[in-house]
Formats: sequence, C-alpha cells, structure tokens
Amino acid sequence: MTADRTATFADATEADIRAAFDAENYVAGDEISTTVSLALRLGKPLLVEGEPGAGKTELAKVLAGGFDADLIRLQCYEGLTAESALYEWNYTKQLLAVQAASGPGSGALGTGDRTENDPERAGDSVFAEEYLLERPLLRALRDDGPRVLLIDEVDRADEAFEALLLEVLSDFQVTVPELGTVQATTPPVVVITSNRTRGLSDALKRRCLYLHVSPPSLEKERAILERKVPELDGRVAAELCGMASRLREEPLLKPPGAAETIDWARAVAALRHDGVDGSIDRDEIRNTLGCLLKEVEDIERVDDDLLVTLLDAAETARAEAD
Repeated sequence: MTADRTATFADATEADIRAAFDAENYVAGDEISTTVSLALRLGKPLLVEGEPGAGKTELAKVLAGGFDADLIRLQCYEGLTAESALYEWNYTKQLLAVQAASGPGSGALGTGDRTENDPERAGDSVFAEEYLLERPLLRALRDDGPRVLLIDEVDRADEAFEALLLEVLSDFQVTVPELGTVQATTPPVVVITSNRTRGLSDALKRRCLYLHVSPPSLEKERAILERKVPELDGRVAAELCGMASRLREEPLLKPPGAAETIDWARAVAALRHDGVDGSIDRDEIRNTLGCLLKEVEDIERVDDDLLVTLLDAAETARAEAD
C-alpha cells in the first residue's frame, strides 16, 4: 500500500492519512489517524503532547513526506525571539545602502544595484522587501505550495512567545510593522509539539486540536521495529521491546521512548552483522545500554538484579513472538 500522493491536505481522507503513514513506515493507531484527519479537514493546528521520543516530531515529518509537502521547522528554545521566529532585517545590507546613498562615494560599492545608487529611494526603503530575511513562521505564511509548519517543543520557549503564536494560529497571519499584515493565501498545516515540561496557555490550546501520544505498547513497538529495523531478527526485536517496556516501569530519570528503542535495535543489529540471531545476553545489554538510557543514574540502576528481571521480560516477549 502506498500513499495517494495526488491527495492534497484539504481533501485528504482518513484512508489517505493511513496510506501516507504506511508509505513513511510510521506506525500509528486509529486515534492518531483520526485526529490528524480532523485537523486537516477543519484547518486547525494540531498540538501533540507526550513523552520525549514518542514520535511527535516524526509525525510532522511523515505527514510532509507522505504528501510531498515542504517541512518548515521552528525549533523552540528558551529566549526564542520574534526576530528568530518571524523575520529579521538585513542590517548590513541596509547600512551599505544608506552609506552608498548618502556619501560622496556612492558609486564606491560598485554593485550596480539601483537602490544603493539611488539616494532618495534607499533612504526611504531600507525596510523594503529586498532587505527582509524570512524566518520559519513568515516563510510558512508566505509560501504557496503544500507545506507543514512544525513548531517543535513549544514548551521550551518562554510564555511570551506563545502570545506571538496566537495570531498565526488563529488567523494564519502576522503583522510586520513596516510592511503591514501578511496573511497566508493557503494556510500551512501546523503541528506543534510539547514534552509537557510546563503547562501551555489556554489561549494556545483553544486554537488547536489536541493529541496525546503515549509510549508505545509492546506490540506497537515491535511493529515499529519491524518497519524501522528490518535487518534485526524479529525474535531479538521482541526481546528488546520486552526489556524496554519493563524498564519503563522503573522510576527512571529519562524513561526510554520509541526513538531510543529504535536506536538500540539498530545498534544491536549492527553488532550482529555476521548473522547471529540468538537471544540477547547480559554483555550485549550492558554494552549497548547507552543507546537506550541517557542518564548515568538510570544506567547505574540496571544492576545484576534488574538485569535478571530484564532477561526474564525478554524471554517472555520472545516466547510470545514465536
């Protein structure tokens, strides 16, 4: 089954969504397909929350890939400013234009640019289009083609940044003081992700459809590994999923997400390039645990007793897979 690449976001059915996910090897339950379909039909931004590594960012990527759309990504961080998210002015170019226009050596630049050699025009228009540097939000509004705007980890940005997003998310427009209001002719598909490190404002939530992505079940994680790491023996993949699932029951600082399990599976597959497909052993677990756990306290927690527990979980998962 392949995605219907001729389908557009506006007329995409839920079957089209599933086909796009399938074409991109993204394993998603009905709740994800249905919510994404509704967001597209209603033209609403989609707010996706869940633990790190649950596949939130991947959802936006496969949506863009599945519909041959551009992916425009804004990675949020503390201190993110409007200039970095919307637009900046090319101050160097502006300064050169003003100097060229006002000084006696206006031709010294020798660029042949008519603005730089036109004092009257340059002095009045250094805030014109030609000096504008688009950043992700403005680019997403002004582009015409199919596109997905990914606002990633919005909870890392300051609350003030959320206020900036409100006009974009409700009216798909933004006001540039020097240029006026910029409104999208065709609104982009917007996916906002959050790791829930802080609560988001009600105003932002009201503008979005909401989707919570839970850590994958053992069965779903096995299906993910079969798609993402086909070179790994299926029974060994089941063992890894069984151990990852068991580890999530521990009070870890950073429980492993699906992304970490995929990394772990790829690491084990790489070490088994000679075709070994027997059960995973203690040494393999210890030597590759850094692919799954990313905090030293969590790695140290896997002592001999927990290793026995994990191997039991692996054996059970392997037996169920046979």
